[in-house]
Amino acid sequence: MSPASADSVPASLSDAQYRVLTSELLGGIERQVDRWLQDDEVDIDAARTGGLLELSFPGGSKIVVNTQPPLQEIWLAARRGGFHYRHVDGRWRDTKSGAEFWGTLSECASEQAGKQLAFDATAT
Repeated sequence: MSPASADSVPASLSDAQYRVLTSELLGGIERQVDRWLQDDEVDIDAARTGGLLELSFPGGSKIVVNTQPPLQEIWLAARRGGFHYRHVDGRWRDTKSGAEFWGTLSECASEQAGKQLAFDATAT
């Protein structure tokens, strides 16, 4: 998706739809982290409080995924930087670059874990 696509008007979600989508997204991240821990692939601690999910990596770095209901966005904060996502055409897309959420999360987690990790959107 090109950066120009980030200018696309996102589909309007009801508050209930937004809550369902963000709950599924956060739950999918938690389930993937639990699988990695169970399979002894990487030790990432996931702590969720409401719409905020904090991933703690070996070495002390963190990734924070936070819902922003008034804006209907998802925010991702990692060592690499901060990113804002809106739901566009069935996917969470970066508001500046158009990059897809799951790809950026996987890249950031891989950098911070020191090994290749891939979050799967279908695990939600």
